[in-house]
Amino acid sequence: MSVLDGPRTEWRRILHEGQPKWVKPDGDGLLLGDGRAIHEAEATYLPPCEPSKILCIHLNYESRRAEFRVPHIETPTYFQKPTTALNSHRGSLVRPQGTQYLNYEGEVAVIIGKPMRNVGRAEVWQYIAGFAPGNDVGSQDFRDTDAGSMLRVKGMDGFCPIGPGIVSGVDIRQATLRTYLNDAVVQEGSLSEMIFPIDYILADLCRYITLLPGDVIMSGTPRNSRPMNVGDLVEVEVTGLGRLSNRVVEAPAPTYQVGHQPTDTDAVRRVALGSDWRKEKR
Repeated sequence: MSVLDGPRTEWRRILHEGQPKWVKPDGDGLLLGDGRAIHEAEATYLPPCEPSKILCIHLNYESRRAEFRVPHIETPTYFQKPTTALNSHRGSLVRPQGTQYLNYEGEVAVIIGKPMRNVGRAEVWQYIAGFAPGNDVGSQDFRDTDAGSMLRVKGMDGFCPIGPGIVSGVDIRQATLRTYLNDAVVQEGSLSEMIFPIDYILADLCRYITLLPGDVIMSGTPRNSRPMNVGDLVEVEVTGLGRLSNRVVEAPAPTYQVGHQPTDTDAVRRVALGSDWRKEKR
């Protein structure tokens, strides 16, 4: 059965009485497997999967390609986030002191359901467990290092929140993605705008890489990724999947000043501010 076929099903993962538990939403509550219910507002969420890897596509929405004036893209490129970047619904997004360009990137996270290798595009949907709103958070202050691997930009602890749950039975191809910053819409894009659709991305990756149950594929963001400030509430909403919420907090700078330090160059601002960088340069 394909992940796109109904009925809609959602599972969430929470920490309850010291243990991880799978629960189902039920109105304002969450139902545990033993029949008990708790208030959703009181839940402490966990990510709805335990991936062996998190793979991300670089530039995949036409509006973002146009924003950066990138020529026609013939083939996708990818990067990885460490699994320690995984975060959950209502988890904090930490901006270290000394950095200023902590950008949101609302995305659809694809969660793999069974081992996947050498699978064609038409069969991809049978290997997916479900989808979740995701945020491919990045500290653009580190754009001047790591040779495009995004390791420090996108790989810091907690920089990959997904949730609230994992959803199947929704035709994600018809969905719209919106990112909110303090309740104002700051990103909006239809998934039909993707340059490389989800089935293409997964079929491409699994030619040479075995995708395992729980693995996360981040599928790209529309235009208008911009920096967040400490105290901001950022939310990613996808039609049929729900709304992921996270708040930005501040932490001290690393104790030891070894290695590349945050920078504020034209190259950094060009990505962090997008089309606003061109306005700033005038």
